[in-house]
Amino acid sequence: MFCPFCRHPDSRVVDSRTTDDGTAIRRRRQCPNCGRRFSTTETASLNVVKRNGVLEPFSREKIISGVRKACQGRPVTDGDLAILAQKVEETVRASGASQVDANEIGLAILAPLRELDEVAYLRFASVYQAFESLEDFEDAIGQLRVDHHGTVDAADERA
Repeated sequence: MFCPFCRHPDSRVVDSRTTDDGTAIRRRRQCPNCGRRFSTTETASLNVVKRNGVLEPFSREKIISGVRKACQGRPVTDGDLAILAQKVEETVRASGASQVDANEIGLAILAPLRELDEVAYLRFASVYQAFESLEDFEDAIGQLRVDHHGTVDAADERA
């Protein structure tokens, strides 16, 4: 690590601590040449492989903006979306891979979004899973009901 003051090619780590919910490390460094101190932040890179094969850096903001569309008109706050994006990033980083398919990120979004708001979940799932008919919606709603009640109720059986 070059010293930003004197450009000496070495530095000594004086202190390290985690930041940004544990996804980054802040290091306090000191230059052995000039004695001045400076800070660095280290993060593990995570790249997303898009469907067309293009690589781009993972972005919580892209998660938030994509899910925000599904949450329009729903009682979901910006704080809720930030927590959802953090959960998605934690899930994706837990795999240990430095590259992850965009499809895997979509799958990682579904579970926390379902917990947050079921209507937003259905909206997101309908686009992400390419629902093509009313039956696709009915199946998804039926699965939500089964998960809520443990069984399909009489109204669902008549349908």
